[in-house]
Amino acid sequence: MTGTTDVIVIGAGHAGLATSYCLSQRSIEHIVLERGEVANSWRNERWDSLTLLTPNWQSRLPGYKYEGDDPDGFMSMPELIRFIEGYADFTKAPVQTETEVTSVKQKGNGYKVISNNGEWHCKAVMIASGACNIPSIPKPAGDMPKNIVGLTPHQYKSADQLEPGGVLVVGASATGLQLADEIQQTGHPITIAVGEHVRMPRTYRGKDIQYWLHKAGILDERYDEVDDITRARRLPSPQLVGSLDPKILDLNRLTDNGATLVGRLMGIRDGTAQFSGSLRNVCALADLKMNRMLNTIDEWAEQSEDNEAFDPLERFEQTRVEKAPSLTIDLDDRNIKTVIWATGFRPDYGWLDVDILDRKGYIRHDGGVANAPGMYVIGLPVLRRRKSSFIHGTEDDVNDLIAHLATYLDNQ
Repeated sequence: MTGTTDVIVIGAGHAGLATSYCLSQRSIEHIVLERGEVANSWRNERWDSLTLLTPNWQSRLPGYKYEGDDPDGFMSMPELIRFIEGYADFTKAPVQTETEVTSVKQKGNGYKVISNNGEWHCKAVMIASGACNIPSIPKPAGDMPKNIVGLTPHQYKSADQLEPGGVLVVGASATGLQLADEIQQTGHPITIAVGEHVRMPRTYRGKDIQYWLHKAGILDERYDEVDDITRARRLPSPQLVGSLDPKILDLNRLTDNGATLVGRLMGIRDGTAQFSGSLRNVCALADLKMNRMLNTIDEWAEQSEDNEAFDPLERFEQTRVEKAPSLTIDLDDRNIKTVIWATGFRPDYGWLDVDILDRKGYIRHDGGVANAPGMYVIGLPVLRRRKSSFIHGTEDDVNDLIAHLATYLDNQ
């Protein structure tokens, strides 16, 4: 199959479909190429119990929004897949499924896109393939004893697949804490290797934290207003869970239930895991940043006409850390049978034959406008605003980028 079109959109998740909708609104000819099915990553690369971290009232895309009877609830993965499928039907997006892009190259004033189902020539490309394609596995994983099973969040589905024994969860962001909490509840002893993390309550002063982040304008902060945009884009996801119970999912909850905290995993030698001595400082910094955020919320609430209706100010117990956390653990003595590598993700641009990647493999771009004429990217953290990686954050970003893209096409 060969063909020509104005724009190729790579990826049929929520960001790619939103792009398609906005292109259609401007009557711009395009095709959406998807390596699997619509919402492929949500279908195949998530664990069974996962729910969205944002409440249903925030589940909206250009021209489309949640219409159910539980606005304060959180979508399960099957519900989210149905939501995105519904959006694909609503937009009548020209999606070609089971079409994996293998190469994108510049050709003349446009691009040549090659896939397992043929090739296309286009004037512009929108990359909507996501930021979480490949789990980031630290180097010490290569020294893990062979009798210990290592699982990434893409491979983990439920605690049923774990053999009896202890579990070392490496990473303490949203994924690490959710999986540690779930696995701990099935009776496995848990050890958590804690690195940099963002502590955040699910509810605050009687409202979901997303209510406050939205109302106080925190989520709308633009990328060109952020002091250190590179750091902001690399921050781990906040310690949230898609449930109103508990009020805050944090390290204290896990240690209350018997989990052991250690510092960042630094290495493994002869079956002994070695950890950083910075645990106390890392936790103290996360506490400090959370309280700064709550201060910002309180300042906004103070000026709000609804201030009297909000619950009183509150603060959360600081993260409890032992005076002398273990710097080494004999994995055999601790009966560690499984390691969960909750150490983040990175995008996969192995198919991109255009010189726009930095030395770490990330696309060089200015608010989604890539460093190549007519090439764009959507759906990455803090792309144009702090809310960019959330489903509801896509609309403002895609409107900005499609306006830029339309101008680019007009000038061709």
